[in-house]
Amino acid sequence: MGRAVYRLHRWLYRATRGAVGRRSPVGPILLLVTTGRRTGQPRTVPLLYFERESLIYVVASNGGRPSFPGWFLNVRENAHVEVQVGSRRLAAVAHVVAQPERDELWPRLTSFYSGWAHYETLTTRAIPVVRIIPLA
Repeated sequence: MGRAVYRLHRWLYRATRGAVGRRSPVGPILLLVTTGRRTGQPRTVPLLYFERESLIYVVASNGGRPSFPGWFLNVRENAHVEVQVGSRRLAAVAHVVAQPERDELWPRLTSFYSGWAHYETLTTRAIPVVRIIPLA
């Protein structure tokens, strides 16, 4: 998706409190707000997510590109994030999942969205999984 499409998606999601933009053909979408590691400014990105036992998981696939997505680099610098899931906005903490847990989660994640398995074939980097723990 181009930057204009992401901007429109974020705007519609927020303006409609998630009534538009929360669902995609492949699954639910949330808005993740991180703090820019260089600018200190809020950065918002729509992401497909997987929910399990009140925890939210997102995958830093970057479409299989060789570099990590910017939001992931921001999370590594500052774990305090905000998520918007539909009309709910929550302060949260985001942590990169350790390898043993990632290995356990990966089959569930890729059965939920097979694109993540495909992206893994396009890159030599390990694709991280991030756990988001709402604080409220």
